[in-house]
Amino acid sequence: MDILLVASAFNSLSQRVYAELTDHGHHVDVVLAAHGPDAVRAAVTGTNPELVIAPMLKTALPEDVWREHPCLIVHPGPPGDRGPSSLDWAIADQAPEWGVTVLQAEAAMDAGDIWAAVPFPTAPVGKSDLYRNEASDAAATAVLLAVRRYAEGSFKPLPQSDPSIGVVRRGFLRQERRRVDWENDSTATVLRKLRGADSQPGVLDELHGRELFLHGGHPEDQLRGHPGELLATRAGAVCRATRDGAVWIPELRPRKNSGDPAPFKRPAASVLGPTGLPEAAVPLELPPDRSTWTDIRYRQRGEVGFVSFSFPGGAMSTDHCRRLLAAYRHALSRPTPVLVLGCARDFFSNGIHLNVIEASEDPAAESWANLNAMDDLVEAVLRTTDRLVVAALGGNAAAGGVMLALAADEVWCRTGAVLNPHYRRMGLYGSEFWTYSLPRRTGTGTAGRLTTEALPVSAATAHGLGLVDRLVPAPAGEFTTEVDLMAAALADAPDLGRRIDAKASARARDEAVRPLADHRRAELARMHDIFFDPAAPYHALRSAFVRKLPGACARPLTQAPAPLTGGTR
Repeated sequence: MDILLVASAFNSLSQRVYAELTDHGHHVDVVLAAHGPDAVRAAVTGTNPELVIAPMLKTALPEDVWREHPCLIVHPGPPGDRGPSSLDWAIADQAPEWGVTVLQAEAAMDAGDIWAAVPFPTAPVGKSDLYRNEASDAAATAVLLAVRRYAEGSFKPLPQSDPSIGVVRRGFLRQERRRVDWENDSTATVLRKLRGADSQPGVLDELHGRELFLHGGHPEDQLRGHPGELLATRAGAVCRATRDGAVWIPELRPRKNSGDPAPFKRPAASVLGPTGLPEAAVPLELPPDRSTWTDIRYRQRGEVGFVSFSFPGGAMSTDHCRRLLAAYRHALSRPTPVLVLGCARDFFSNGIHLNVIEASEDPAAESWANLNAMDDLVEAVLRTTDRLVVAALGGNAAAGGVMLALAADEVWCRTGAVLNPHYRRMGLYGSEFWTYSLPRRTGTGTAGRLTTEALPVSAATAHGLGLVDRLVPAPAGEFTTEVDLMAAALADAPDLGRRIDAKASARARDEAVRPLADHRRAELARMHDIFFDPAAPYHALRSAFVRKLPGACARPLTQAPAPLTGGTR
């Protein structure tokens, strides 16, 4: 079927729907609604789709489009839910279960006939994590079901006037409701408010005389102080006291028009500047009686070591990369034949931290420092020959984050993840040894197509191409447990020693053919030219992406790609 996706941005959900529909043999095009109603009309005229689907839409479809063409809207709420802040209300009201509904487009928002509805549990995580995982899984299932029903032609959608549907209209969840009352709100209440706005819009507050949006929240188990007081920093986050405890806030965002030259999210401590707060460091191996937040941890279970990490938005700054490399080297000092890297829900990695780069005094120099730190980390993984390394992708990965995963011996990926193994949409050639890791898995031809077509691929397609070795069909909340079991089985495998020896021999042979240093030198030469050329498109694309300018988060796709074929592994 010819399908046109209309999306305000080609975000994680839009990419998931695109990848799933493509996997099922549909011809899919994409147009960004942020480019305006005329762009949507032109795309409809140019592609003449059998079906229009809006997986993520902040504005209404043009009336002439939905009147003349079948249009389905993906709403992140259960049947009968109406309003623009659906997931926000689900978290605020502590709903144990929520849902995704696929509706026929009509004049009244979220009021059309229902083509499919799929429930999902509301895990105790941030809104963006919930959106990219449980909600995304439900949305993919609902969209595929709706498309199948439409294609069969016999299904009659359920009108929302049906007595079985209780209509609930909710407006925007405004800042008045989101604001934290530090003197009176419990830690649980503060965390719920922070998590309900972790990506957008944030929770408006005041710190050091400045109005700032707070993004993300995690509990602290020991530090205490006067409610609202800043207590410490850790890994770029700040700890703030509540009425009965404290919370860690990873990111802050200055208000637009506040005079701040960088009004976008970045590590909280960097936004605040010098504060004199102590750095409340914790060991990599957190004692079992501690439940505090840290973004990098090491644990050992039998013959398996686990380096887990979780960075907001999957972005890895120079500091993130260096600290993760230190943790990786710590793990290498332990005599474990298997080492798992990742093993957390949500993003694995999206590569270098564009927000930190954009906010720096010298973005070119910071880009260069960040990329070199990322390369150091990837090279350490590639040069590990005394054990098997597994990259565990509980969520999406892109650009250098995909190449970090491909540096491992095995890539295990949750079935709901989406991979973007390319750099082109940010105007970059790429590094992280992609010229070595990608072709050795997919073959040179497919590697070239992946990096030039710059399209997302599902976990299933990635597995078929050789990018992923094992699919993990587990819900997001069960991924870590499943990986633990798989890693233990790998460590117990009778041929493990032989595989490690073979790995070391293969690395030596590859090094003799072309040293890793040569790959790195050639890639970095191309990237250096881009970073330090003020006219290179990368700088404008980065700034537009970070500042969320209309249409900057993605480019429309004008045609579906030809099927990709597998490679050498």
